[in-house]
Amino acid sequence: MNISLAGKTALVTGASRGIGRAIAIALARSGADIIFTYNSSPKDAEDTAAAIKAHGQAVQAIKTDVANEAAITSLFQSLDDSKIAIDILINNAGIIMEKSTLDTSGSDFDHLMGVNLRGSFLTGREALKRMVMRGDGGRIINISSDLGFLGRESFALYTASKGAINALTKSWALEFAPHILVNGIAPGPVDTDMLDINNMTPEWRQKEEQIPMERIGQPEEIAGLAVYLASEYSSFVTGQIYGVNGGSVMP
Repeated sequence: MNISLAGKTALVTGASRGIGRAIAIALARSGADIIFTYNSSPKDAEDTAAAIKAHGQAVQAIKTDVANEAAITSLFQSLDDSKIAIDILINNAGIIMEKSTLDTSGSDFDHLMGVNLRGSFLTGREALKRMVMRGDGGRIINISSDLGFLGRESFALYTASKGAINALTKSWALEFAPHILVNGIAPGPVDTDMLDINNMTPEWRQKEEQIPMERIGQPEEIAGLAVYLASEYSSFVTGQIYGVNGGSVMP
């Protein structure tokens, strides 16, 4: 399958590293120009931008706190001012927290939900406004997690945020069909900085390793599905949450 995204512009949040980086590069390889956000890794952002440029595509890396509404509205206003229309949004920015419920504070809740859920909502809302106004369709892909289905002890906030993203994805799919297609990807354990095997508790590590394929995934294995969902090949697909998880979840 030869997928071309030539003439499209994608916005990928949290793309300086990990899954976001892999998706941004894969979209560029298929011909899309890339805008991506990062928050705390300027050197990694430079490396991602260089990898995108190597595929001959235009790229902008923009430091943004996705939980900050003013920052998100400013980002989209700057794109409007530059006459840049977003055809594809990948809501990827996210953080993880391993903490018992009894030790979790209100500020912990606000911080994690701010990045994972509020950030996805705010970025999606601004992209959807413009897609609706243009009237020429669009694609939104929200990155969730297999833990949004499974749950996990000591990960209540993270799993709740990802379960909420699944619900948000389905609601947007209903609200904005048939022209704007909204889907989700729920990765299992993937080899990124977020999933640092060396710093896991033994209990966490054991759970991650107990999947049918007996290995963790690679970011590029998530990116391939994102490219498909961004393409015309997925023209009859909306409201779906796809597990790329080595068999850890089988609905």
